[in-house]
Amino acid sequence: MKSVNTILDEACNGGRISADEAVYLFETAELLDLAETADTIRQRLHPDNVISYIIDRNINYTNVCKEFCSFCAFYRVKGDAEAYVLPDHVIYKKIEETLALGGTGILMQGGVHPDLKIDYYEHLLSGIKERFKIHCHCFSPPEILNIAKVSKLAVAEVFVRLKQSGLDSMPGGGGEILDDEIRNDISPLKCKTEEWLMVHREAHKLGLRTTGTMMIGVGETLHHRIRHLQRIRDLQDETGGFTAFIPWTFQAENTDLGKRNLPEVTAAEYLRLLALCRIFFDNIPNVQVSWLTMGLKVGQVGLRFGVNDMGSIMIEENVISSAGAKNRANDTELRRIISDAGFIPRQRTTLYERYVN
Repeated sequence: MKSVNTILDEACNGGRISADEAVYLFETAELLDLAETADTIRQRLHPDNVISYIIDRNINYTNVCKEFCSFCAFYRVKGDAEAYVLPDHVIYKKIEETLALGGTGILMQGGVHPDLKIDYYEHLLSGIKERFKIHCHCFSPPEILNIAKVSKLAVAEVFVRLKQSGLDSMPGGGGEILDDEIRNDISPLKCKTEEWLMVHREAHKLGLRTTGTMMIGVGETLHHRIRHLQRIRDLQDETGGFTAFIPWTFQAENTDLGKRNLPEVTAAEYLRLLALCRIFFDNIPNVQVSWLTMGLKVGQVGLRFGVNDMGSIMIEENVISSAGAKNRANDTELRRIISDAGFIPRQRTTLYERYVN
């Protein structure tokens, strides 16, 4: 094995590190050495000293779900008194409010509803596009797989029809840890690793960009985490369709998994992983910090650990907050945090293709 300094120097100069080297760095490199390397790579990829963010809204169109993930406090079973599918007019009102706040997109996800077929989603998207000029970043891989199943369609056909109706890109929800040993433990009914990757592959084939995600702190080992990163990087080599990678931490409150009293991911551990993501992903342009789960102060520190994006101001967020995430911010606060860290804050669009202001 090369020395830590050699691996970091090569990464600074654009070299690719292996999975074994990533494990070695995580276990042995000094935290600030990882930070310095990740920050150098960020400066090479994003020399304008800008940290971007987006004004959008998470719209959870339904909380009905048949997956029963142990880490989720948001879902309700069909027929539950608190179960819902939002009426169209409520969704339209949320979009109007988003646009009034300078928003450019919506991130629309829901539970994996056992009854909603492709025509529901086509109606939803086309209704939005007829009324609003807004980017629709919608429906995670588990939702897409479910639409295909209940509609008796291939995943590729689902994407063709949704894209025609107004789907612009897909979020990377449902990734958690891309290793079936962990998935079978924490979410046995949810899609498996290869299925999640396949959905992204099909989206990329149609020119739909997507995001890669990871949720840590669910009982996984470092080796599970690195295998997750490797699978994302391999698919990006194949398709080039990921715009960004976003790691966040499990929020335990009100969840069945939280009853296991798993060790909480510390700020130092999260920052170490954040830097490693920037170093490892030589083929994904953007890395986003999760201030929603880690808090604004850690989010601000993360800007020196290879991050070039703060994510959304989160006009609305229901899933992670159901599990205990209490952090909130607005446009002014995010801009101040970015400026105080020595960067230029710029509002971006969903696909990072341009700045809004």
